[in-house]
Amino acid sequence: MEPAIGIKSEHLQSVSHALNTILADEFVLYAKTRGAHWNVEGPDFHSMHEYFESIYHELEDIIDEVAERMRVLGHYASATLHEYSKLTHLTEDPVEANTSMDYIKAMLGDHEAIIIHLRESIHYFNDELRDAGTADFITALMQKHEKIAWMLRSHLK
Repeated sequence: MEPAIGIKSEHLQSVSHALNTILADEFVLYAKTRGAHWNVEGPDFHSMHEYFESIYHELEDIIDEVAERMRVLGHYASATLHEYSKLTHLTEDPVEANTSMDYIKAMLGDHEAIIIHLRESIHYFNDELRDAGTADFITALMQKHEKIAWMLRSHLK
């Protein structure tokens, strides 16, 4: 049964597709962050291993929130790597070396790419699809990525 929440059916479908793309980006970034956690090497191994773990836990929460937002709107979340690989904006290029700085640079680029995509999506959700709730949700998501990006960027100074 489709929710009767003041959003047109065709708009709900568009919101769902856009959220699935965001979900794919979040999942790819999660997998890459897990890889950094597993594979980082160097004199700062322990602290970076734990730091990357904290980031992937935060991404786990974000992934769950995006999928649940889709369910609130009456649609299903993509849940296969095949779908994610078709929908994501991110690449899965390996880092040059397994150093914390290489992983941080790669992760920062991905977080910034997601921030740009989310920022561009806010008006689409609010103005075109008439879904202020998802626009607010995406704004909060963007702010979470901005904070992570700031912390990653601070390691590079």
